[in-house]
Amino acid sequence: MSSTERTENTEHTATAVHTDGSHGTSAPHLPTPADATAVLPRLQALRRSLHREAEVGLDLPATQRKVLEELSGLDLEITTGSGLSSIVAVLRGGRRAESHQAVLLRGDMDALPVTEATGFSFASERGTMHACGHALHTAGLVGAAHLLHGVRDALAGDVVFMFQPGEEGWDGAGKMLEEGVLDAAGVPVVGAYGLHVSADQPLGHAYTREGSYMAAFSAMDVTVRGRGGHASRPEDALDPIEAGAALIGQLQEYLSRSFNAFDPVVLTVGSFHGGTATNVIPDTAELSISVRTFSPEATARCAEELPRFAERFLGAHGLGADVTFDTRLPATVNDDAEARFYLQTFADLFGGDRAHAVPHPRAGSEDFSRVLARVSGAYGHVGAAMPGTDPAEQEVNHSPRAQHSDEGLGGNALFLAHLAARRLERAAADAAQVPGAAGPAEGR
Repeated sequence: MSSTERTENTEHTATAVHTDGSHGTSAPHLPTPADATAVLPRLQALRRSLHREAEVGLDLPATQRKVLEELSGLDLEITTGSGLSSIVAVLRGGRRAESHQAVLLRGDMDALPVTEATGFSFASERGTMHACGHALHTAGLVGAAHLLHGVRDALAGDVVFMFQPGEEGWDGAGKMLEEGVLDAAGVPVVGAYGLHVSADQPLGHAYTREGSYMAAFSAMDVTVRGRGGHASRPEDALDPIEAGAALIGQLQEYLSRSFNAFDPVVLTVGSFHGGTATNVIPDTAELSISVRTFSPEATARCAEELPRFAERFLGAHGLGADVTFDTRLPATVNDDAEARFYLQTFADLFGGDRAHAVPHPRAGSEDFSRVLARVSGAYGHVGAAMPGTDPAEQEVNHSPRAQHSDEGLGGNALFLAHLAARRLERAAADAAQVPGAAGPAEGR
């Protein structure tokens, strides 16, 4: 990392979480709903500015500049990335000597190469779009920084704010780990948390689960090597398109017969290319395949067995195959206790009927999985559907018509702030049980 500075001046059937009925804060000196309401207009303005100028990938100069402007004036230690437009901001808690630990909160900042069709007055006109709602993640994390800054003297530890580019296939989380985000505070990170908005889930409802929550993502590429010829004489050729098409069905059948239905594999052929003309059988055809798994065991089996199956199947038809299998992201696995804490915190703030433990993982993938592979924590979704819209007409994330409401941004910021403050309070309580465990709180 480089450029360190200090600023001296914020679908499944689900089971609701049952609480004692109290929706207020559970400890003194925590940000309040009134604080969240006060910061909401600022967060909405930031979200809409980011949405209008959506940027893709690891290099997000305008996004980074806007976030830095919103953090200016807060007493934060800020570091920007050297290989990507990341921002790491550390807030020092006034009671940090009690735990000598930190909590990490993450918000991803990048958009997608999608041409927007939402009709929003602040719609992007750049051929890029925050179709996955990351502008809300960024604004919500800025809000959490403001809210926690207001109670910093009461915080029993440090908070690391991880503003991440490149979630959409660029492994920005992995690159930020390489640049030292977990070491930014100079003390151990005891918990890591993030949220993802959903355009087709009810506004202000939270969803997660213990254990595997989102899938591992692997990519398999197959080049089918045949022998080209005239379309009228397939008997004199080895047709890679026909064999490739047959392979698709056989892969699905192999998975359904060989893998446990309760540890599933989701395989999708996203790209199939071959040939140049209707009357020509080509020499080759190419398939690009997405493989989603939910356990390390299933991931390892797919990496070993699927390339071998493709090679043998095509070989039985007299064709060759060049196969690569690349495991790109591990599964997003929540710590069981942290997942319960995540939902309980949301329930305390907004009511148990709005905090949902979902029975099954989601088949999408998320590079925050890399953080959770290193640090205990939890990740979940929060609904951001436009109020008053018919659920049947709500578009899903990544659609050019996906509309995310920003009415819940204050609540999202409050939720993140409480996750950090409450987890640090618990860390301090745990440290108090072991004399001398916290040790001196060293500065950076």
